[in-house]
Amino acid sequence: MTRTRTTAGPGGEQITLTTPRLDGRSVLSAVRAFYLDIAEWAPGELFTTRTGQTLRRAAMRTESTGRVWAEHPDTGQRLDVTFEEHRGFWTWAMVEVLRHTVLRIEELTELSHHSLIQYRLPGTGELIPLLQIAPSKTDAERLLVISPELADALSAIVTRIRAGQQQVPLVVSHDKNERVYNPPMPLLFQWRRRLENRTVSEGALRSYLDHALSALGVKDASGHPMRNTFHDFRRLFITDAIMHGMPPHIAQLVAGHRDINTTMGYKAVYPEEVLNTHRAFLARRRAIRPNEEYRTPTDEQWDQFIGHFEHRKVSLGDCGRSYDTPCIHEHSCLRCPLLRSDPDARQRLAQIRDNLIARIAEAEANRWLGEAEGLKVSLAGARAKLAQMDQISARRQQSVRLGFPTFTDTAGRATTGRPNNPPG
Repeated sequence: MTRTRTTAGPGGEQITLTTPRLDGRSVLSAVRAFYLDIAEWAPGELFTTRTGQTLRRAAMRTESTGRVWAEHPDTGQRLDVTFEEHRGFWTWAMVEVLRHTVLRIEELTELSHHSLIQYRLPGTGELIPLLQIAPSKTDAERLLVISPELADALSAIVTRIRAGQQQVPLVVSHDKNERVYNPPMPLLFQWRRRLENRTVSEGALRSYLDHALSALGVKDASGHPMRNTFHDFRRLFITDAIMHGMPPHIAQLVAGHRDINTTMGYKAVYPEEVLNTHRAFLARRRAIRPNEEYRTPTDEQWDQFIGHFEHRKVSLGDCGRSYDTPCIHEHSCLRCPLLRSDPDARQRLAQIRDNLIARIAEAEANRWLGEAEGLKVSLAGARAKLAQMDQISARRQQSVRLGFPTFTDTAGRATTGRPNNPPG
């Protein structure tokens, strides 16, 4: 809107004068027209993205949206490159933060610039970066150590939302549970919408996660497209942490659980993992204990040990609780996560489920609401065990026969007598 010119002063010196333009819009129109010409010359050229995908620059549309469009060179399908970059970044940011922090989705959307704090070790003076999690489900704050991978993701998020500014913009979020608007906060999960910054919604993040799984073509054991939830990242984190040596009670504090049984319920246990871990534990214990402490058990002791596991067999499978420990669920196997379901007992479990449905209907009809609530918990456990049985059956059906005889086949062969037609 101004013009700078240089002129000679009274003594011959150079003087710089700044005067307002009569019509600054004409200069702006010339510059915009120049860039419009460049944009119109660019369509039709091929370019390669960072992922190796080849696209063709598309012609600009008439509206001034500020978006970049491209076309597939073979199909001609138009692609909003600006939105693809936006969705790709926030999908990556969401996955990185969730898998390194075991956060709930409401805790993720409430992360702010104030959540990044540091702690100095008293002994060495080393600074430890920490992430302060605001209370959500348990109304208790907790601190998490920021790993290098998480630090890289948080740094990329802060750099993006600052957009060259010195501070993180303040945005107003809505608490869907309390149904109130929170005061302006420098939230990390925010993006630019038209002329203002807005919080990232859970619905948008869920659609981005579904799109990523669909684009990857990930399928479950039954061949259907897999659909992950935000809570699955908590289960993956806890399983990986405990498998790599984190004590369960520490994983409980990191996850923010009140009961350690809840934490262990998140942890997936596999038979091979149990055997390998137990054998490694025995090897470590034998290495540090004197050999004279190990003695041969008596027949009575061995029978007692074997008899303990014989009493683990129940109508729906096997009980997986530790040796010489009582049942904490009063033998209510439907509600117990330690029950290893047997697919052969599916018909019996289906009858139990149908009976529970009938009993719930009877209790509700007679206004026995207390009994109905307890039966509903058992019904939920029965349905979960049925689903577990179906998964086990599906995995068994996927086994590949290599042609080798099994133990039962070889053990059943006759070892006496001569064959009727001996080979020549």
